[in-house]
Amino acid sequence: MQRFTDLKVWQRGHALVLSVYPMTTGFPLNARYGLTSQVRRAALSVPTNIAEGSKRVTGQEYARFLNIAEASLAETEYLLMVSRDLGYITPIVADKSFVEISELSRMLHGLRKKVEAVKTATH
Repeated sequence: MQRFTDLKVWQRGHALVLSVYPMTTGFPLNARYGLTSQVRRAALSVPTNIAEGSKRVTGQEYARFLNIAEASLAETEYLLMVSRDLGYITPIVADKSFVEISELSRMLHGLRKKVEAVKTATH
């Protein structure tokens, strides 16, 4: 069984978290318990769910956690859009994140489909 840290999709998700934390340090103090916290939690949820799902017993469970990671990634994307629109991050920073999120989304979708196909093939 492949360790989750060896998965490229997890590595990219982890890199996203490492980029979101410093990106949000400049948010206004009044956003600390709202937007700052929420965008960090959403981003952190992506690699966390990949890791947790990889240790689940069945492919069906793993696929469910990968789908949760996909949803958290979409949440992260939207929260970064709001951050951009509020002027908390620049459009250039946001666009760079959106490119990474798009690629990560494709990777997550592909892995989930693979896991689901294995589950289907074994039944």
